Amino acid sequence: MELRAAALDILCLKDPAAKAAAARALYAQAQKSEVGLDSQQLFALPAEVPGRPERPRLLSALQVPNRSPFTVEGRAALLHAIAHIEFNAINLALDAVWRFPGMPEAFYRDWLQVAAEEALHFDLLHRHLQDSLGRSYGDFDAHDGLWTMADRTAGDVLARMALVPRTLEARGLDATPPLQAKLARAGDHKAVEILDIILRDEVGHVLIGNRWYGYLCQQQGLDPIALYPELVLRYEAPKLRPPFNMTAREAAGFSVEELAYLQTWSQA
Repeated sequence: MELRAAALDILCLKDPAAKAAAARALYAQAQKSEVGLDSQQLFALPAEVPGRPERPRLLSALQVPNRSPFTVEGRAALLHAIAHIEFNAINLALDAVWRFPGMPEAFYRDWLQVAAEEALHFDLLHRHLQDSLGRSYGDFDAHDGLWTMADRTAGDVLARMALVPRTLEARGLDATPPLQAKLARAGDHKAVEILDIILRDEVGHVLIGNRWYGYLCQQQGLDPIALYPELVLRYEAPKLRPPFNMTAREAAGFSVEELAYLQTWSQA
């Protein structure tokens, strides 16, 4: 078994539970050195990447209503939206493993670890949806913002590192604590505990994105701070808005200079 080819096979799976289980299993095998790695291999793009179930129906972000956690239906829809983010995050991590040749071995192993942890997050949320709220993944509409950026950055690993983990996924570092406070007021303490796990792991995932963004900038002789707004414009990434979770972002590898620049740039 070769790691990148196996990651692509898993990415093409349509069933969310099967994909999550396979991602965790592949990571466990890699941890035991049971999986080889060919970092130079090139792959033909499959017809359907990523594999997705028939539901949820994917709409634009503007068409998906905001839901209040203070009703059962609203809380189910909200947790479904988070589960959808985690399902997309599995796909994004697996995509990084197979799509970009010529990176150091640690790059592929880092993103496989991310895929396995995102799979755990999805499983925890989906089980909570089913057991506590009587709903399943696919019961609500969702949007596809994360994968849209993956498509835009498919030809540039540097842009992918800049605009997916350290931009879109880093937004979760800012959004999670206020969301936990709302869920706690709604009495859903299990959801708060799950989000504790997700926030802990997402700090590590953004740290991985920062590490490889820094590595690629250094390899190409680029200034990571000056380059970032150029990439945001080139790939039409969303502009980040405060408030920022500075403690989590610092733990995730953003430098003092980057955090200061982020505050200034977001207010421009």
